[in-house]
Amino acid sequence: MNASEIIKNIEAEQLKAEVPEFSVGDTVKVYGKIKEGNRERIQVFEGVVLKKQGGSSRETFTVRKFSNGVGVEKTWPLHSPNVEKVEVVRYGKVRRAKLNYLRGRSGKAAKVKELVK
Repeated sequence: MNASEIIKNIEAEQLKAEVPEFSVGDTVKVYGKIKEGNRERIQVFEGVVLKKQGGSSRETFTVRKFSNGVGVEKTWPLHSPNVEKVEVVRYGKVRRAKLNYLRGRSGKAAKVKELVK
């Protein structure tokens, strides 16, 4: 057994059993665990998914929201134990894989059309 097989086995153990189905452009609520001293609580971060990248246990996604008129982006590892759950609020209709153009926009211009199924 070589080193790459050992790494693959370790990464396979760290994968979550149920991964939520969401894509770029969707508005999601990320329930993240936050440690404050010896206490642990869950904080919700709701925003638009700008990008998804990586694969298997290294997969990450970036969520952008507006807080007090300032754009805030946070990148979350998908299989992290600190991500309690990801809940899709609405599905977005986009035509590209990375929505970096939203960074320069604010207000209604930063909206993503809703996907009607």
